[in-house]
Amino acid sequence: MDPALARLVRDSGCRLVGPDKGLYYNPASRYERCQTDDAAFAKLIAQYGFAVAPSAMHAARTTGYGGFEIGLEADFTKIDSDADYWKRGTQGPQDPTTKDFSIENRSPDAFLQHYALKVRKGFPFGFELTTAVGFLANTNLISAGADVRWALFEGFRKGIPAIFPEVAVGGSVRTVTGTEEFQLTVAGIDAQVSKPLPISGTVVVTPYAGYQWLRIFGDSGLIDLTPNTDAVSYCNFRGVNSPATPVEGQGGAPVPYDGQPVCSGGSQADFNNTVVFDAVRMTRHRLHFGAQLRFQMVKFGAHFITDVVPPEDANQGEAYEIAGENKFAGLGQQWTLAIDLGAVF
Repeated sequence: MDPALARLVRDSGCRLVGPDKGLYYNPASRYERCQTDDAAFAKLIAQYGFAVAPSAMHAARTTGYGGFEIGLEADFTKIDSDADYWKRGTQGPQDPTTKDFSIENRSPDAFLQHYALKVRKGFPFGFELTTAVGFLANTNLISAGADVRWALFEGFRKGIPAIFPEVAVGGSVRTVTGTEEFQLTVAGIDAQVSKPLPISGTVVVTPYAGYQWLRIFGDSGLIDLTPNTDAVSYCNFRGVNSPATPVEGQGGAPVPYDGQPVCSGGSQADFNNTVVFDAVRMTRHRLHFGAQLRFQMVKFGAHFITDVVPPEDANQGEAYEIAGENKFAGLGQQWTLAIDLGAVF
């Protein structure tokens, strides 16, 4: 499930598929430059971003300024695994004998699995900080980030205030490393309400619900669309256009020294087959709810997250269009099921 962005082109005729299932420059195209499929890239980033976004998997109450919590969280996010951009845009399995990758991922995972270690620490006046580090299963992607939360109304156990639910607001950010294909950062703002329900003194069940606003930032790296063609060998490279290796134009006239590759019987076309996809900036609105069960120091939680509105509806305007069509058109609403197990001190 690692990204393979070199496959996301609008016209596959610009290159050939070699016997080792690699992508090569196609001379028959007469150097028709490969055009990036920016809509496919945007949808891929949107679904990766939903999976690594901060989950806000906690009740409104903090650990208190004398306490902290450490826990393991597992998130299972539904993706449009049958979509073309997942099949073309991810590597797929490796042949156990030749070690070659296929030209597409014919059976992408139905869920992106994100596992994280989180540490929460409370501070005075209802503030709490969280750090998190995790990874996406079946990829080399590693996530890291931090959260800050402010409990506006918490901890009342007696009198009229004890009747009302606890309320908190917070902000969070996650970023991803482990690939040169893209850079991905997700920032979020959330608000939550919760109500602890004591059971027999040592057991507390805390249901909670909230809303989360996400902003996803995705930028591609420099992508070689024909990674298996050796541009230097294909060109029969003999230097750059300089006084040491001058180039003659029509009629023997000298060509200005511009530092471009000088080829001997080959073509310099593949030197210019690297691209950058259009940057992705998008908003998502998420509803989340769950419950925590605490027995003395041990805590177990279950959590569900879903889009409130389709991504296309949340991102309207010319900034989100390609050739007059919304780049997120047809992108399905996602959901995440998460569980965690931890200890509170």
